Amino acid sequence: MAKINVTTRAGKAIALEGKIGHTLMENLRDNDLDVEAACGGSCSCATCHVFIDNAWLDKLPKRTDDESELVEQTTFYKGKNSRLSCQIKFTEALDGVVLTVAPAE
Repeated sequence: MAKINVTTRAGKAIALEGKIGHTLMENLRDNDLDVEAACGGSCSCATCHVFIDNAWLDKLPKRTDDESELVEQTTFYKGKNSRLSCQIKFTEALDGVVLTVAPAE
């Protein structure tokens, strides 16, 4: 399996074995890593907000208008690094991705 490198809200670094084909949100939620995922991944809340490390930004799909609108309204918005993890499918190309779970709203 491929790795997802996560920093939790408490600052703990975890190397997670990610499931290819699932979203980052599903991988984080299913491993109890601070992601509520209240809408279940339908891009209608921001409870799966994460900060993606700069080195990985060009490997991700662009944000949709819906994702941009939601993430830009969060208290902890960090520009291009702010993403909704439900909108990012985890693939082999993202093996080693580095992210931090955003603080709770």
